Amino acid sequence: MSITRISKVCIVLLALTAVAACGGRGQPRAPGQPLIAGDAEGYMDREDVGNPIERSDKKNSIWDIFKKKNTDLQVSVNRYIWNASLEVLNFLPVESVDPFTGVIVMGYGTPPGGGRAYRATVYVKDPALEARSLIVALQTRGGRPVGADTQRAVEDAILARARQLRIKDGNF
Repeated sequence: MSITRISKVCIVLLALTAVAACGGRGQPRAPGQPLIAGDAEGYMDREDVGNPIERSDKKNSIWDIFKKKNTDLQVSVNRYIWNASLEVLNFLPVESVDPFTGVIVMGYGTPPGGGRAYRATVYVKDPALEARSLIVALQTRGGRPVGADTQRAVEDAILARARQLRIKDGNF
């Protein structure tokens, strides 16, 4: 090996050692002193080893799949508006639904007796049976949004059907 090559290797090793030294545990702290704000790893004092701190940002592993999940999740959308949306817009194919966020995405379809194809995205944003709980976005096959009167008529049809479903259910 030549001297220039040996010097380059030494410089690289020295730089790597300096970088590795920078990734240490940070400033030492006195026993009993609280964790500093930048201490993301949550290091503990020697006295804390017997009583580890419970961390909320635990890493997930493959074994978490087999653990029991919380099945008491609540969906915060109005079920009558949700079902009425699916009934009123039943001529549109459903592409995706997410009851936890309240979004129904529907593909292109032609309404009965109509000649123009539409697609819709329905957003049920509140558990109340009110007009403010429903947002419907309609567009034509060309990608243009429909008129406000058409959109309002679809929203009114969904809300009217939702009220009918609520009365039929007896939870009035």
